[in-house]
Amino acid sequence: MNIGRYVKMYSDDLRFANYAENTVKNYAAQVELFLKYFNNQATKPSEISEKKIKEWLMLSKTTNSMKHRISAVKLFYELTGKQPLKFRYIKYPHSERHLPKVIDADFLRQKIETIHNLKHKAIIMLAFSVGLRVSEVVNLKIADIDSARMLVHINQAKGRKDRVVPLSANVLEVLRMYFKKDRPKEYLFNGQFDLQYSATSCNQIVKKYLGKKYHFHLLRHSSFTSML
Repeated sequence: MNIGRYVKMYSDDLRFANYAENTVKNYAAQVELFLKYFNNQATKPSEISEKKIKEWLMLSKTTNSMKHRISAVKLFYELTGKQPLKFRYIKYPHSERHLPKVIDADFLRQKIETIHNLKHKAIIMLAFSVGLRVSEVVNLKIADIDSARMLVHINQAKGRKDRVVPLSANVLEVLRMYFKKDRPKEYLFNGQFDLQYSATSCNQIVKKYLGKKYHFHLLRHSSFTSML
């Protein structure tokens, strides 16, 4: 089976359908694993039976992992394999729903007061105040901050949707102090050697100032909770 050819065709089909680049990479990687698993059992994807597909899906370590695999491979058969009915009897597994953990607002405010690095303080304050995803923080550009109208423009967020969120005076003040000191060029938060800060670095600063059990996405959940 020419796995590389199928993966490239699938990637091209996803891009043509205007899927986000992260989705293209993640889905293509899952399909590559899928095809490699059956490489010695089939000469083309259409020969892989529904029973065999289910057996492969059952190897998933978690329910979320299985859902991700189903989404990727199902779309592969629809877009590239031209077999939209291949998954007609393969359903997404049910999963338990848990309320997301949140960070206590008072605890977070106390921690923020101890942060002396202006970039780190600005990132945490901005993410918490308006509930930004880590990808949205690192992709923010200087022009996205509308200080005149006290707004933040989030462009091409999850699902390739744009949105506008309010900017607080306290966050704007810290952003201005950070900007005056670091002088970023294009992206609002610059890296040490790059124009753009990384998602990994964002997660590291959350663990550094809040504790190892915390991660960046908790800032988003906590923001929504604190606004109730």
